[in-house]
Amino acid sequence: MVHHIVMWKFKPEIPEEKRPELKAAMKENLNALVGKVPGLLEMNFVDEPLSSSTHDIALVSVMEKAEDIAVYGSHPAHVAVADTYVRPYVTERACLDY
Repeated sequence: MVHHIVMWKFKPEIPEEKRPELKAAMKENLNALVGKVPGLLEMNFVDEPLSSSTHDIALVSVMEKAEDIAVYGSHPAHVAVADTYVRPYVTERACLDY
């Protein structure tokens, strides 16, 4: 198994009061990719990080094998979710795969 961890910060112009709604939409739509993207076994969206964290939100994905990361990244369902619910609102992406 391979873990794909991605962390983001919200863009500074995103108001605090809008962030819970955005987090909920991100979580729902990213979690819905399980079963749609080949090799994607599990999604865990982190929307309440500890105060010691350097990022606002994170996604921990579990995939069958390393090659599935590229499949996931280019899959039309993932691209649609990322382009609609994530990328417009975030900055400072960090990624770790292991």
